[in-house]
This record gives sequence, C-alpha cells and structure tokens, in this order.
Amino acid sequence: MTKTSARSILVIEDDRTLNRLLCEQLADLGYSATGAYSRLEALDRLTSLAPDLALLDVRLPDCDGLSFLPELREYCPVIVLTAFGSIDQAVGAVKHGASDYLLKPISPDSLEIALAKVFENVALRRDLAFWQAEAQRSHRPELIGQSPGMVELQHMGGRLAASEAPVLILGEGGTGKGVAAAAIHAQGPRSNGRFVAVECDPDMLESEIFGKVRDGRLIEGLIASAENGTLFLNDVDKLSGPMQGRMLRLMDTRSYRPHGSTADIQSNARVIAASATDLEDAARDGSFRSQLYYRLAGFSLRVPPLRERPEDLEPLARFLLDNRNFQRGVDKDFAPAPLSALRAYDWPGNVRELANAVDRGVMMSAGEGLVGARHLGLGPRPNGEGHNGSSITLRFPEPPTLEQLRDRYIAMLIDRYGGNRQRIAGTLDISERNLYRLLKSQQ
Repeated sequence: MTKTSARSILVIEDDRTLNRLLCEQLADLGYSATGAYSRLEALDRLTSLAPDLALLDVRLPDCDGLSFLPELREYCPVIVLTAFGSIDQAVGAVKHGASDYLLKPISPDSLEIALAKVFENVALRRDLAFWQAEAQRSHRPELIGQSPGMVELQHMGGRLAASEAPVLILGEGGTGKGVAAAAIHAQGPRSNGRFVAVECDPDMLESEIFGKVRDGRLIEGLIASAENGTLFLNDVDKLSGPMQGRMLRLMDTRSYRPHGSTADIQSNARVIAASATDLEDAARDGSFRSQLYYRLAGFSLRVPPLRERPEDLEPLARFLLDNRNFQRGVDKDFAPAPLSALRAYDWPGNVRELANAVDRGVMMSAGEGLVGARHLGLGPRPNGEGHNGSSITLRFPEPPTLEQLRDRYIAMLIDRYGGNRQRIAGTLDISERNLYRLLKSQQ
C-alpha cells in the first residue's frame, strides 16, 4: 500500500510497549497506524486523524474501554483488545457495538484476519447501500445476470413491482434475496417511500417492529418507518411464534398495536419476506405458522444459487470489481488466472462470498494493477465440503451426540475460515448473534 491509499488505524492502548508493537505490525501489513494512550488523547487524535478503524483496549487509565466504545464507534469501526480471554467479555464488547475482538497476546496473523473481516463487513454494508441507492435512482432492478434463472427472476420481479401483494423470496443464504426485494421496491409505485430491512431473529423484541408506548409517549418501530414503503422481513422463518401471529394480524387487518398501547394503528407498508428454508415444509410440520405462510406465498420468487448460473459469475464479479474500483478510486482488472479460479469454485456462500473474495482481492492487490488468484483467498475446496450431495467426514472414537457433531463442525469451519465469524455464520445460515451463542455454549 502507498501512503495515500493506506487505511488509517488508531491504536488506543495504555501499554506503550504493546502500543508500539501493534503500530509496527500494522505498518508491516500496509496500514498507517497512530498510537494513543488514553481516552482524552484518543479524542484528540480522532479529530485530526479521521481513522478508518480503531483498536481499543478495555482498560484505559482515564476510563473503562467499554464505556468509551459507543462514543468511539461514532467515528469508525472498533476492534476491542482484551487480555482476559473471557467469551462473556467479548460478547459484551460486541453488544456494545464492537465490530470484533482480539485476545492478547495478539499474533500478526490474527490481527490481519480481524482487520480484513471488519473491512469486508464495512464494504458489504456500503455495497448494499450503493445497490439500493442505484435501484432507487434508476427505478430498475440491480440483479446481475443473463442465465435463465436470473432472467426469469428479473421478469417476475418487474411484474410484481407494480403489485401491492406480499411477496416471498426464497433462496440459499447469500444469493441476494435482499437485493431482489430492494429491486422490486425500487421499480414500483412505492419507490419514493422507505425500504426498511428487518433481520429477523427469534429473540427480537416486539417493540423493535411494532413500537411501544412508554410514559404515555409512542416510540415508533420499524413498521412505522416503512409507511408508504416496503417492510422487508429477511429470514422470516426465524421469527418467534408470537411474532409470527402478530405479523399475520398486520397482514390480515393492515393494522398493528404497539407494545403497551390500547389502540391500533393503520399501516400502509407493503410486506416482502425472504427465507433460506423451505417454508412450505416448515408450515407442514408446524415449525412455521401455516396461515402466515399462505399469506406470504401468494407470489413467490426463487433466487438461484451461484453454482446454478455459472454464466453469470464473470459479469457479476466484474460488476463487484467495478463497484470496488469506484469506491476506492482505483482502476483494477482481473488477471486471467482469477477468473479460472472463480469458475472452479462452487461458492457455498453464493454472491455474498463472491463479494468478500472480490473485496479481499482489491485489498490484497494494493499497489498492483491486476487482481491475481493469490489475492482472492480461495484455497482448494477440501473433499466433501461442497454442495450437490457432497459429504463431510468427521471421525469420533464412538458414536457422537448431536451436540458433539455440532461442535466439531463449527471447529472445522473456524479452522477453514481462520476464525472469520461472518463467513462461518454464512455457511451455517445463521446470524452472527446466534453464532456467538453457540460459541458461548461450548465454553
């Protein structure tokens, strides 16, 4: 990395020896690093430096690091440094807004992996906003590809855009169900309204979606934010039973009742839902409310996985690369070898994994004009880890319990992805929040 393109990182650590060591490691990785030894010094540096990321020790001489975290993350993403090795503390840091955590002593490899993960996440969020903004501006879907499955998706999405009916979008994790939903919204008469995406979770509070009344004052939820627009329920199958019931009432009556209120509120939000599981089977076996399924499934779309549309791989990769070039002010192209590597890979994480690989390629090829195969981080697929009937061999001295199988599989994924929790969660098709719970249960 050149000085002009190097990302700036602020190291907030009161141990001057460790601070200096981290700054040196970051410099070796191509980053521009600046040290600060207290909260007050960090605040002074933030104003002048405008860092891309901060490393924050949990113990500072003038404050508790976790209490400083909410203020710090207003400026940039934060990775928390802790010497205590407690998963509870790490989870607490994430709950307070940290993007990741590192346990001291910090190896150069773990530091590099954590930084790459955080910048990947930042890029993905930026990409989603970019795609949504483009769809809003152009009133056309940003669904890349000319394979039969994608052409059908584009055609049906365009027809459904003019409708007010609910839509159910099905597809594996990472296929772009959210982009398809945003495209439907952007092409329709509600395009001037907000597109409000909800990441469904079994533990989410009713007040998050439906709002609440506190001290006689209405605090609006996400439904109110989607008025005259679209409410997108991603992973709708993960809603709890009571939440499914309340969502069914919303769709049947076009009204809802905030938590703690005695009065209903009318809603004009259109509902689009997405799921990576077979909701018809879930409705049949009772794990998903059948009435809600039938209400959602009047119009359904399927986003094909990337392995089913190999002809779309290169144009999609080039679209993502052009997007990265635009964002970073660079002009890169693929070398011939990466395109072969992309075509040879089966992409279990679908478009999300492809976006990660392209972003990594741009980052790791800093100072070079071409993105090479070595920059993408696509190692050879271990035998039996793909799709289409492949299997995984896990050896145990005696028949394992279901919990032992789960723990061994997670351990395998941790090793395979170098601890990258976003990729692990994507492969398991669960949220990072739920992954943390699984990791915590193993302690």
